[in-house]
Amino acid sequence: MEDTPLRRDDMDATTTRPTATRRSASADDEELVAIVAPYDDAPDECTIFPAGLSEDELLTTWLSAQEGAYVSLAEMR
Repeated sequence: MEDTPLRRDDMDATTTRPTATRRSASADDEELVAIVAPYDDAPDECTIFPAGLSEDELLTTWLSAQEGAYVSLAEMR
């Protein structure tokens, strides 16, 4: 799995154990990418953004939540 430059504290740093998932959104078939960045000193953080964005678009087109603020879709069904 590839490292990612998305970090809460340093946009140029890379995570050491990211988990990336690509899924199609059912509403408009836009592909989304979810990356979970683990932290030793804080809750893990999941960031979701549309696939295929330019570097400039990635700066403002994302959503992040810390572990505990999100749940598995399978658990909610």
